[in-house]
Amino acid sequence: MFTLLPVLLFLSISAGSSLTVASDYHERLLLRPLPPSSLLASFNFRSNTSSSSFEQQNFRYFPRSLGQILQHANTRELHLRFSLGWWDAESWGARPWGGAREGGTGVELWAWVEADTDEQADAHWTTLTNALSGLFCASLNFIDSTRTIRPVMSFQPEGHHSNTTMSNLHLLHGTLPREPVCTENLTPFLKLLPCKGKAGISSLLDGHKLFDASWQSMSIDVRPVCQEDESECLLEIDQAVDMVLDIERSKRHRDNPIPRPVPVEDLICDTSKSYASNEACYPLDITYEQPWSLNEIFGRPMKGSCPLTQSEGEESETVCINVPHERTVYTSAGAVEHKYEDGLFRCYKLPVNEDFDMVLPQQTLSTLNPLTQPLLYAERSFTGHGQERGGVQTLLTNPSTTTSVEFVYLESLPWFMKPYLHTLRAHIAGSISQSDNIIKETYYRPALDRQRGTQLEVRIVVPPSSTVTLTYDFEKAILRYTEYPPDANRGFDIAASVIRLIFPSSPSPVYLRTTSLLLPLPTPDFSMPYNVIILSSTVMALAFGMIFNLLVRRFVGADEVERWDLRKLKSKVRGQLEGIRAKLGGKGTKAE
Repeated sequence: MFTLLPVLLFLSISAGSSLTVASDYHERLLLRPLPPSSLLASFNFRSNTSSSSFEQQNFRYFPRSLGQILQHANTRELHLRFSLGWWDAESWGARPWGGAREGGTGVELWAWVEADTDEQADAHWTTLTNALSGLFCASLNFIDSTRTIRPVMSFQPEGHHSNTTMSNLHLLHGTLPREPVCTENLTPFLKLLPCKGKAGISSLLDGHKLFDASWQSMSIDVRPVCQEDESECLLEIDQAVDMVLDIERSKRHRDNPIPRPVPVEDLICDTSKSYASNEACYPLDITYEQPWSLNEIFGRPMKGSCPLTQSEGEESETVCINVPHERTVYTSAGAVEHKYEDGLFRCYKLPVNEDFDMVLPQQTLSTLNPLTQPLLYAERSFTGHGQERGGVQTLLTNPSTTTSVEFVYLESLPWFMKPYLHTLRAHIAGSISQSDNIIKETYYRPALDRQRGTQLEVRIVVPPSSTVTLTYDFEKAILRYTEYPPDANRGFDIAASVIRLIFPSSPSPVYLRTTSLLLPLPTPDFSMPYNVIILSSTVMALAFGMIFNLLVRRFVGADEVERWDLRKLKSKVRGQLEGIRAKLGGKGTKAE
């Protein structure tokens, strides 16, 4: 039995504003312990502004810097992701926000741009990427035509757009899987918030903790939200930071900043093993809840609540934690606790001008916090060998025993990775099944050398308790020597695949990303130019020296050289030495 309350609370934050006009600013932190000793911290910030105020550039809580960029680039809906790490679905369960607030490794950007033609849309897209590159200190300006695609089935608008506007909207999608996400991206992210990291839950965000997490994702979503009768529309910006922190590792930095192995006496070993000794240890699973506090995990207490949030109602509850009610939780004075009826959830209303800390002691629980099972598991890897051709294999597993899963699988490949569409196959593991029974629809846009990449979208249905293997072959192109990066032998990063699960009754989309891949290409020996330069320079120096000697040096016969008189030479040298000695002797007499 899996609890759905955390997922519903996640989705209610983003979907609740579509029903009623939400407050101008709201923030919430959700904490959820994960096995074996991790903690999921989900920060969510939402700001609203009316459409009329946005058009008049009358910004209050909506960030002006981002709003002017959207206006200049004619962008009606924006989604930006910064992600690092790998989500362990088998141990941690389903992704937060249903995967809708995460992206592939690196940077991922997609937006709906209003334009009359594709050329105008491309121009607005270039303007948008260049402006966002400067705003977030990222290399988004490198998202050119070779890294941009136009998805057809994988993404749907999350905001409300009129029929007239939808006819002129162009969806563009770009990725930078090699982009390193660091503190330079977090600082602009915090500056977009009304409290700017000085108060509220954003005061816990620190680059040292965030980028030391096992998995982390930063997202920015801008979309229009209207009333049911479309009498009033808002422009909503939803910012989220999700991270999975290792509890022991996060606490270790405080008193032991240098990583050291755990002492032998502190290891919890299974002594029933035959090989158990002082030198061999089989670790046991932790059967108790580890102690931790906000101050220990994030290295600082929370600076109260942001004064711009609501003071009454459900949105005033800033911090929530997903633990059973029997779990002991101590909080700072002034916090008001609200326990939900399901017995697994509680929230706190914080004071404004006082520091807040939450302490959970070590405790053994009779009931564990259930995890939500993922709807689909996905694994992707390369197959084949050699420098000329290769293959891609994706394993798609449906854990449900009763329900089939339908989804859209998107691949965005670089132009130098050319797939053979006739080799696309899908079969169920353990049985011989034709791909026609599994693949329902395919959209393919081939690549053009140095102009655009390959776009492949496949709609697939996986039967219950089945694993579908999706494979295709590809050919590797040979690049010019100027197109290789400085570390050419490392390989080229291939963007993660995007999977959108199709549920007609679901109010919010459910997404899934695979890991990125590292593609080795035929790499020339870059030391050869150096060797050629050295050899050529040596040959040229020898040739120049010989020719220079022939042109400048004077050659005479041996009989033409005058014979030297050694007596005259000796007397001349002796005379010069006596003259120098006389001068030195005269100076010494004057000094006396």
